[in-house]
Amino acid sequence: MTAPGTFRVAPPVVTRRLVGSGRARYLVERNVRVYRNEWLVLVSGFLEPVFYLFSIGIGVSQLVGDVELPGGQVVTYTAFVAPAMLAASAMNGAVIDATFGLFFKLKYNKLYDAVLATPVTPVDVAVGEITWALARGSIYSVAFIVVMLLMGLITSWWALLALPAVVLTGFCFAAAGTACTTYMRSWQDFSYITLVQLPLFLFSATFYPITVYPESLQWVVRLSPLYHSAQLLRELTTGSVGLASLWHVLVLALLGVVGMVVTGRRLEKLLLT
Repeated sequence: MTAPGTFRVAPPVVTRRLVGSGRARYLVERNVRVYRNEWLVLVSGFLEPVFYLFSIGIGVSQLVGDVELPGGQVVTYTAFVAPAMLAASAMNGAVIDATFGLFFKLKYNKLYDAVLATPVTPVDVAVGEITWALARGSIYSVAFIVVMLLMGLITSWWALLALPAVVLTGFCFAAAGTACTTYMRSWQDFSYITLVQLPLFLFSATFYPITVYPESLQWVVRLSPLYHSAQLLRELTTGSVGLASLWHVLVLALLGVVGMVVTGRRLEKLLLT
């Protein structure tokens, strides 16, 4: 209750678009409770990038040898690939819930119809689901960082910032994934997700330096958000941090904010009309 003669100032529209009414935590809590009994599904997503690291990073490393980074630093091929696998781990974990999970709850489970009978708003739904997808991707990545540490693939104290960088990566892909999912009409449309995700994984300077591409194609690779994540994590784990690292952070953050705003607006349209 406000005192006589005073006015309550409503939060700006932009702020409400981004954070909702603050009840998004209930969606996150709901997902945590669901996955208590589905923990094997949660763990399985972590194994794929680990298998890639062991098979390609270690096996192929014996054939490739060392790799020279842009700053002139030379690292083993395993140390070169591992940060990219870390980025892919965050991407995969975030995309799974942000796409398939959200679509099922939106179109078939009709979960959000019941949720909107409470004070939770569509923007809260967007923030809650993006937060959970981000958390899932971060869980995978923390475990992957431990694997890298045990294998001796982290050689710089800058790697302490790898976890925030991984969270930022999860935010970027979770927000982009949920935004795309709001446009999906059927399960067949998810072939487009695979059509985008696989090339991102293979051609984002994940397994080889960007310099192997012709200059005319390098700018295409730089459009990939996974490229920016892989480069940022590679710079942090090897200590080759520079001003370009801030550019990677800016790109990932900007894509995440745009995805969150689009998701909020789309869910408002889908759930309230």
